[in-house]
Amino acid sequence: MAQQLLLLLSAPSGTFSKPLPSPSPSSLHWHRLLSVSAVRGVAAGASARRDLLRCRVKRSGLVAELEIAKDKQPRSRRANGIFWILLLNFGLYMADHLFQIQQIKAFYLYHAFPTWYQFVTSTFCHANWNHLSSNLFFVYIFGKLVEEEEGNFALWMSYILTGAGANLISWLVLPTSSVSLGASGAVFGLFTISVLVKMSWDWRKILEVLILGQFVVDKVMEAARATTITGQSYQVNNIAHVSGALIGAALVFLVSRIPFSSNDDSPKATKKSK
Repeated sequence: MAQQLLLLLSAPSGTFSKPLPSPSPSSLHWHRLLSVSAVRGVAAGASARRDLLRCRVKRSGLVAELEIAKDKQPRSRRANGIFWILLLNFGLYMADHLFQIQQIKAFYLYHAFPTWYQFVTSTFCHANWNHLSSNLFFVYIFGKLVEEEEGNFALWMSYILTGAGANLISWLVLPTSSVSLGASGAVFGLFTISVLVKMSWDWRKILEVLILGQFVVDKVMEAARATTITGQSYQVNNIAHVSGALIGAALVFLVSRIPFSSNDDSPKATKKSK
C-alpha cells in the first residue's frame, strides 16, 4: 500500500539566527523624503497629463474654429446677385456684338409686335459698348446698395420689375417703330430704391440726398444712351428713366406696408438682431 511520506527537515543554521535590525531615525527620515517625493512625482505627472489634455482640448477647439472659418471663407468669395446681373448683361453683349449671334436680337423689345419675355430680356441687352459700360457702372453702384440692405432676392426683383415696368410704359407711349433695349430703367429704379431704403427724417440724411441726388441724376442722365432705337437713330429714352424711378418708389412704398416676421433672414433683419 502506497504511503505518503512527510519528510521534516530542520531549518538551515543561521537563517534566523540574528534579529532584523530596527530602522534608525535617519533612515526613517530618508524614507519619508522618498515617499513624499514619490507622491509629488505622481501628482506632477497627473498635473502634466491634465495640462496636456487641456492643451489637446484647446488645440482641438482651435482647429475646429479654423476649419469652420476655412469652410466659411470660400462661401464669402462666391459671386452674389449683383455680379450675376453684371455677368448676364456682359455675356449677352458679347454674344450679340462679338460673336454676332442673331438669336440675341429676339431679346430686344420691338414695339410693333412685342413678345411678353422681351419686356424683361431687353433690360439685359445693349446697343454698343458705351451704352453697356455706363449702365453697368450705375447698376453695380445702386444694385450693390440694394442687395446689402435688402438681400439678393430683393435685388433681382427690383431690377426686373423696374426694368420691365419702364419698358411697358415706353411701349405704351412711344411709336410702334421703336425698339427698346438697355438697363437704364432698372438703373433709375435701383437708384430710387437705394435712396429710399436708407432714407430717414434725419436732417443730415435729407441734406445728403439733396446734395448728392442732383449730381447722381445728372450723371445717370448723361450716361444713359441708346436705350431706344427710332428708325435708324439711337435716342435716349427719358420715359423709361422716369418710369423706372417711379416704379422703384412705388415698390418701396408697397413693401414698407407689408409686415414681416422678426425671424426674417434678410440682411436688414440680421443687422437688427445683432
